[in-house]
Amino acid sequence: MSAEPSSADRPGTARHDHYAHRVLHAMADQTDRVVLHWRDRAVTAAEFASSVADAAAALRRAGVAAGDMVAILTEPSHPMMLTTRYAAHLLGAAVVHVRSMNPRSEAESLPADLQAEVLRATSAVVLVTDADNAGRGRLLAGAVPGVKVLDDRTGLGRRGDPIPASAPYRPDDLALIDFTSGSTGRPKMARQLFGTRDTLFDLLTASLRGERPATLLSVTPLSHAGAPLVDATLAEGGTVVLHEGFDPGSVLRAVAELRVTNVYMGVPHLYRLLDHPGIAAADLSSLRQLTYSATPAAPDRIAAAVEIFGDRLVQVYGTTEAGLITSLTPLDHREPELLGSVGRPFPWVRIALRDPGSGAEVPRGETGEVWVRSPTVMAGYLGADSGGIEALRDGWLRTGDLARWDRYGYLRLAGRVGNVIKSGGLKLDPAAIERVLLAHPAVHNAVVYGVRDHDYVEHVHAAVEPRPGVRCDTSALAAHVAATLSQIHVPSRVTVWDQLPLLSTGKPDHAAIQSREGTP
Repeated sequence: MSAEPSSADRPGTARHDHYAHRVLHAMADQTDRVVLHWRDRAVTAAEFASSVADAAAALRRAGVAAGDMVAILTEPSHPMMLTTRYAAHLLGAAVVHVRSMNPRSEAESLPADLQAEVLRATSAVVLVTDADNAGRGRLLAGAVPGVKVLDDRTGLGRRGDPIPASAPYRPDDLALIDFTSGSTGRPKMARQLFGTRDTLFDLLTASLRGERPATLLSVTPLSHAGAPLVDATLAEGGTVVLHEGFDPGSVLRAVAELRVTNVYMGVPHLYRLLDHPGIAAADLSSLRQLTYSATPAAPDRIAAAVEIFGDRLVQVYGTTEAGLITSLTPLDHREPELLGSVGRPFPWVRIALRDPGSGAEVPRGETGEVWVRSPTVMAGYLGADSGGIEALRDGWLRTGDLARWDRYGYLRLAGRVGNVIKSGGLKLDPAAIERVLLAHPAVHNAVVYGVRDHDYVEHVHAAVEPRPGVRCDTSALAAHVAATLSQIHVPSRVTVWDQLPLLSTGKPDHAAIQSREGTP
């Protein structure tokens, strides 16, 4: 089954307006308006625009020109991540964030050798850092000859420069190197073009129109999926509240005190919010929309979220390479039978479910690999990540996700291509076992994976995080899996963690879990 958009539904095909210009234009007539809240500071439009101008002038003095690569190394949600990106893009340069590719948490950064590898792979000419990362920046400059470092001590301070005339806008030029957020394996570097980025910007700004300006709470790093929504909020006259990590109590306070209207978070973040003791009495009167994404959600947990948030919930399924793919709307959330799905395609997205081996479209109701055709699809992977040759075929992106269409025309994810555990001669889907564990009332989060013994025999292992105040009985969990699926699906080992480690996207960190096998 495919969702074919009409030409009128296909945004960004006729023209591309530079999103950074539009962000700054929205601030020009309201210079005293607060556009950012960060670390107890309120940043006005005038201050923000001045920071962009100073950054653009500093980059130009450092020799940055259209087509160059600017690397950024700051704390997870530092305003410099925005101002430097806007400045570089106004000059026609591309951007890469080198703090983390697939971080274990918001607080962890990549080792210096891997950061240096990214600088070399992307041919970065300038590295911009905040004060906390200036020392690491100088270390990297010594390891990668030719890279200039800019920080508050080396020419990035305030000078009152006007915004330089921007480079000619070319939508087919490289704008951003983004890293895949997969939970296993080494992330690949996805190439995003200016035109693709601006198309996504157009889609998000359109979704914010028709109501008073939004106040967006951003709880994920600005190097990840939430950044385009930040751009759109600023361009539509809104305000952004930046949190450098996720803390449910801080989220509830911010919503109440700063009158937050929109929040974007990962599914595990939503679970933590639901489990917070203050959620029942929280002031949510200003909240218009809570968008959650990153990993499949347990239907019973989402049903509980509907009881609290009502018609504010939106689920989004997407990937780094494809952008937005499907959505479960607030109205959909009122139908319990739909909560196990990820919704229906956005109007501009075409989806085909195909056999992973032959590429032939599978019959309706059968499981196939999700192929996507959309104006927000990446331009391929960078350099050695030649997987782009395989991922992109005849204008279609192979996502690697397995799914089926249900009888209502909603997409239901069913695991990953090749992500199977071969146990007892049978191929078992870890995602199916995870869904069963997540349905148990004692389980807050779960990860299932295969472990080979010295004879290369693969066994099913699981790591679970209990709900607050609840004890996980591993025997009861095994019986639950056996009764729901079969005895062969029962994990041979279940370890109980106080809290499973997460990536910054909110997904469980498979690599960290498996590296600490047996020592949670």
